[in-house]
Amino acid sequence: MRKAKTIMSLALSVAMVTSMAATAPVMAAESESTDGFNLNLCIASEPQSIDPALNTAMDGSVMCHHMFEGLVKWADDGEGNAVTVPGQAESWDKETNDDGTVTYTVHLRDGIKWSDGQAVTAGDFEYSWKRLANPETAADYCYMIDMVKGYAEVADGSADPDTLGIKATDDTTLQIDLTYDCPYFEEIMAFPATFPVRKDMVEGSENWTFDPATYISNGPYKMKEWSHNSYILMEKNENYYDYENLGPDTIKFALLDDNNAILKGYNNGELDFIENLPVDEVATYLASGELNIADYIGTYYVCFNTENEVFSDPAIRKAFSLVIDRNYIVDNVTQSGEVPATGYVPSGIYDADGASGDDFRTVGGEYYSVSEDDYEKNCEEARQILADAGYPDGEGFPTVEYLYNTDDKHKKIAEALQNMWQKELGVTVNLDNQDWNVFLQNRKNGDFQIARNGWIGDYNDPCTFLDMWYTGGGNNDAQYSNPDYDAQIDAAKATSDQAERMKAFHAAEDILIGEDNVLAPLYFYTQPYMLKDNIKGMYYTPLGYFFFGYTTQE
Repeated sequence: MRKAKTIMSLALSVAMVTSMAATAPVMAAESESTDGFNLNLCIASEPQSIDPALNTAMDGSVMCHHMFEGLVKWADDGEGNAVTVPGQAESWDKETNDDGTVTYTVHLRDGIKWSDGQAVTAGDFEYSWKRLANPETAADYCYMIDMVKGYAEVADGSADPDTLGIKATDDTTLQIDLTYDCPYFEEIMAFPATFPVRKDMVEGSENWTFDPATYISNGPYKMKEWSHNSYILMEKNENYYDYENLGPDTIKFALLDDNNAILKGYNNGELDFIENLPVDEVATYLASGELNIADYIGTYYVCFNTENEVFSDPAIRKAFSLVIDRNYIVDNVTQSGEVPATGYVPSGIYDADGASGDDFRTVGGEYYSVSEDDYEKNCEEARQILADAGYPDGEGFPTVEYLYNTDDKHKKIAEALQNMWQKELGVTVNLDNQDWNVFLQNRKNGDFQIARNGWIGDYNDPCTFLDMWYTGGGNNDAQYSNPDYDAQIDAAKATSDQAERMKAFHAAEDILIGEDNVLAPLYFYTQPYMLKDNIKGMYYTPLGYFFFGYTTQE
């Protein structure tokens, strides 16, 4: 799936695909030094949140990774691959109890500090994990720690957050009790939602993330300045334990949503790294070798609002999925090596035999044919579904609205979908594009019929793609609920036997895509990016994180 300069990864981690939102030119920060190594990049527009517990998007996750650090962190294996290693933790002991529960005893590094010089303690982690689970926090990613003892009762409000199974036994020791042996728990400890935050800062102001004076962090960099809808400027954290080995003196994240402006900034030398190009420029920069394509474990899809009257019928949802020409989209719109999706869980996610066996997608097979030879047959089936539902040739079908966030690529995909649905089904489709933060909120609230969506794995396990559709899940944008589906997710989490886990996860995907047609997967992602040749030492995980803190400039 990879082209040009390829990056391979042994590992895992992170959440939700992102986009962008401001069109101002790339401006220099007033306080940015002209001396030293100042790295300038653009990955997206104004982030929805950089509170580690509340962020759900890839842009915010990358920013949080540079300013915070969990018990576990991602490090370079020496070949540009991100792998998990101890972070704020120096080590941990794992004990499996007679009843199948598991206890982690985590030992923090000596002398770790917050960016203002105050000591980081085990109590900071206890507070942060309990805050994440607390329903009053309303964190979409609260379920990331659902394996911790007492989580279910805390999350549903029937138990106090203090009953959650995490406890600081002293300032440098943390005990975490799990209800089952979670095979990806080390990746959970490296996930942004589990990063520590300072209680006095969080509870001192609801706007604590906006001000460098209160956005106290414990990672390699700290916030120096945030000019909203323009840039976020970070500088080295002199209190970070590995400060002496850090690279850039400053890292500036330009906040832009105009792909033409982003490319112009790169070509003018104002930006050293970018992810987003105008769709019409992709082929040119691929051919020149300047555009790199990295592996990316994720799926671009559209989700149907299952509570909407028009799309409450799984058969109608199936019809809209069948007429999507996935080959046309990857060959003529995205053009970055994406693979037409034949299911929801993407290629690259492990199945029962892990890295040594067939992946989950291979074992699970195809839910529909993406062969060009079968496209017309798919369309005929879809038209028959609509006719059987009382809408022959689309006659009488209500006008449909497709929601997407402002971006050149998303717009062109939306226009392609509009054409396919109107041409093949005879329905009328209107397009509605919204700025990123408005779009996220409306999609989360269920204020849509069909919406653009995408998901990047938070760790390498099918659970990261499938448990989000559990009834009431924070990222369940489709408003989907099916007790049979929930039962399969529960079954998968109730056993540590990998074969049994995967059997349950495959059964869950059979319900989600094969029966209920909650989503229409379009393609499996790749990650395009451009990086100046004189910048060395960046590393990456195909679950979406780029790391710049140890880069050098030649």
